Amino acid sequence: MTHQLSTAWRTIAGDYLAGLKRSHSPATIAAYQQDLEAFALFLERQQHPPEHWVEVNPALMRRFMGSERSRGLGARSLARRQAALRRFCDELVQLGWLDNNPARLLETPRTPRHLPRPVDVDLLTHFLDTPHDGSPLAWRDQAMLELCYSCGLRLAELVSIDLVDLNGQRLRVRGKGDKPRQLPVGQRARQALDEWLKVRASLAQPQEPALFVSQRGTRPGHRAIQLRMAQLARQRGLPEHLHPHRLRHSFASHLLESSQDLRAVQELLGHVHLSTTQVYTRLDWQHLAATYDSAHPRARRRREENEHD
Repeated sequence: MTHQLSTAWRTIAGDYLAGLKRSHSPATIAAYQQDLEAFALFLERQQHPPEHWVEVNPALMRRFMGSERSRGLGARSLARRQAALRRFCDELVQLGWLDNNPARLLETPRTPRHLPRPVDVDLLTHFLDTPHDGSPLAWRDQAMLELCYSCGLRLAELVSIDLVDLNGQRLRVRGKGDKPRQLPVGQRARQALDEWLKVRASLAQPQEPALFVSQRGTRPGHRAIQLRMAQLARQRGLPEHLHPHRLRHSFASHLLESSQDLRAVQELLGHVHLSTTQVYTRLDWQHLAATYDSAHPRARRRREENEHD
């Protein structure tokens, strides 16, 4: 928090954010801190010190959201701002600072669903099969690429993997909300991992638990991996921008195209709701209707009766 904010505000907001560390990534916590700080500074400009939360109402929050929209924030950032305020106000209700949560009376901004287009299977195969220079960093990069595509990992999941999480052909990861799941590791990913593990000690600091390390020998940062993958795409001649989430989307789309097993893809991606997987993989209504017609007993019976007519 900035020096302009009151000590009471810093204490309550700091305690709240510290409590989120058990179930949220550092990036999410940093974003929530930025959101709460933006609202607190808005309150000060409106002559409402941050500690006077009893005076906060839906109209004041709407003015805040309007001012943020006027500053050029997009729908996705506005929705995150509102989600951060909603959760924080829930905390303030529990602490007795608020009688009710004014943020829950606001309409959530509609966010456009811009999903990354999956990389063509042949293009991605050629990219992954392109030879490299055999250096420790190159083996690390190859293992990260293969593992992302093999398991459909989120960037935060990839970064957080420790050596103990890898057990033969099985990988243990913790997804959103610190929810654990087990993932099978494909043969090509396992081969790349074996090669990386042979040379990992030449980079890793002693006692470093992370599976993947940076040139400094410690767990790499999110942005460093994003930049590295984009660089590798250019170096290997992939005519498209590449980042970890696009590999995850390619994993889901290619697997669904081959298996048509939406439930399995849902489990592998770590989605709580099937609808999330449906949107993520661009599964269309015709596919759902065909699955229903071929699998539901009553749908089958109707089709068979029509065939007899």
